[in-house]
Amino acid sequence: VALWLVVFTSLRLGLTVFTGTDAVPLSLWPTVFAKGLAFDLAVLAVTLAPVLLYEALLPNKWRQSRWHRALRTLWFVLSVFVMIFGATSEITFWIEFSTRFNFIAVDYLLYTQEVIGNIRQSYPVPAILLGLTTIACIIYAGTHKWLHDSDRIELTRRQRLALGVGAILLPTVSLSVSNVDQMQGLGNAFAEELSGNGLFTLAAAMRRNELDYDKFYMTMDQKKADAILESLEVERPPLDVVLAHGIDSDEAEDVLPMAKRPTNIVLISVESLSASFLGTYGNPKGITPRLDALAKEGLNFTHFFATGTRTVRGLQALSLGIPPAPGQAVVRRPNNQHLATLGELLKPQGVTPYFFYGGYGYFDNMNAYFEGNSYQVIDRTDIPKQDVMFENVWGVADEVLFTHALRTLEKRHADGSPFFAHIMTTSNHRPYTYPDGRIDIPSPGGRDGAVKYTDYAIGQFLDQARSQSWFKDTLFIITADHCASVAGKSKLPVAGYHIPLIFYAPGLIKPDTFDTRVSQIDLAPTIVELFGKKGDDH
Repeated sequence: VALWLVVFTSLRLGLTVFTGTDAVPLSLWPTVFAKGLAFDLAVLAVTLAPVLLYEALLPNKWRQSRWHRALRTLWFVLSVFVMIFGATSEITFWIEFSTRFNFIAVDYLLYTQEVIGNIRQSYPVPAILLGLTTIACIIYAGTHKWLHDSDRIELTRRQRLALGVGAILLPTVSLSVSNVDQMQGLGNAFAEELSGNGLFTLAAAMRRNELDYDKFYMTMDQKKADAILESLEVERPPLDVVLAHGIDSDEAEDVLPMAKRPTNIVLISVESLSASFLGTYGNPKGITPRLDALAKEGLNFTHFFATGTRTVRGLQALSLGIPPAPGQAVVRRPNNQHLATLGELLKPQGVTPYFFYGGYGYFDNMNAYFEGNSYQVIDRTDIPKQDVMFENVWGVADEVLFTHALRTLEKRHADGSPFFAHIMTTSNHRPYTYPDGRIDIPSPGGRDGAVKYTDYAIGQFLDQARSQSWFKDTLFIITADHCASVAGKSKLPVAGYHIPLIFYAPGLIKPDTFDTRVSQIDLAPTIVELFGKKGDDH
């Protein structure tokens, strides 16, 4: 217990110092550590229960046996290893997400191949494990005499009864008086997260992975909600792009001044591409020269926002046009076929919908979702091995994915069918590896290198597409699934959801900027309107 408390407190102190006093004022530190101690004790009350039960049931004559000492040694070393391994994991998780373990960690536990592969390709795992094991053994060496001496104490019947009662009572009381919602109330998101305990929040995320909407969200009577929605119905202008909220039909043509409707649309959703990475949005590093040029040559949306922090949230918004649902994303839910997605709306009206993904589409249930909604799905398994000149645990290099998509779309165009292609990239993700010789940042190049490589791959894709006969009739839409990280003092830091959106179609749309605030859920109905097709309201 003492060792666990030392590790928990040291971790909390280290993360708080790392986060800084600008994010977590010193005035909040006492509350953070007081709340943190309460959560730490709640966790220990549960984890200690099996040890207490074991001690209560162990006969005195076995306490100095060789097998018991071996078991105690193994248990102690393993326990110490787990605690410092957990602390190390929390540090990397905090650096990435600025939160304690949450539903993201739960989701990652379901896909061990990708997650373990990502860790192996990102960190020197053998050296880390060896170091943690060494630390655990050193701690054991300094405490083993005390451990063995404790086995010489023979327990009375009353002491055994007390241990047995404690094994039942401690976790029962802990679980009844402790709630993850008790982290709230400090008015500072960083402080609230730091006051928690990673094991506690992980367990809470597992339990709350599916939420009762009516229990956790304020709602109104359904009839009243329906009446309000009906009162909002208005006649839409001919080229209403949904993005143009508050603009009348005479002005609508000036919002998206299309020379003609596109025959095809290619939507590229880039993994973790925060707007802050682009020079167009103020980044001085020059790591997105191609995207910055496209933003100047096309229609650049300056205030476009993601609806979530995971790829499945972005895919849900971009394909279905709805805000994030509580609990699991729609992409990962059962019975999610034949919804009013772009695929379901466009295919019956003569447009072939595609979903291209550079990884294995079983991840996050992407294949099942898109196939169940009339998309033709193409993932890592469909790309010939001889074409894969580079890949990592998340998938093939973006340029490989784009090349395969280009070939597929050319064949579709040859058949005379218009298409809608949603291409989901993977290269801008840890371990940030990519082919050598493409950019001036060697692989692995960290986040900057991965962003610059993805920028290079998109530029190459468009260069190659220009030679295709369908290019002049195609609108390319470039955006992101979500930001690289979402961190701030508030629960919903707006800047942490700001992503790029660029419409690029030389000859179809003139260069301009669009400054109205819009989000991912506006894009799906916009695409239906741009095609001139009927939506689910017809």
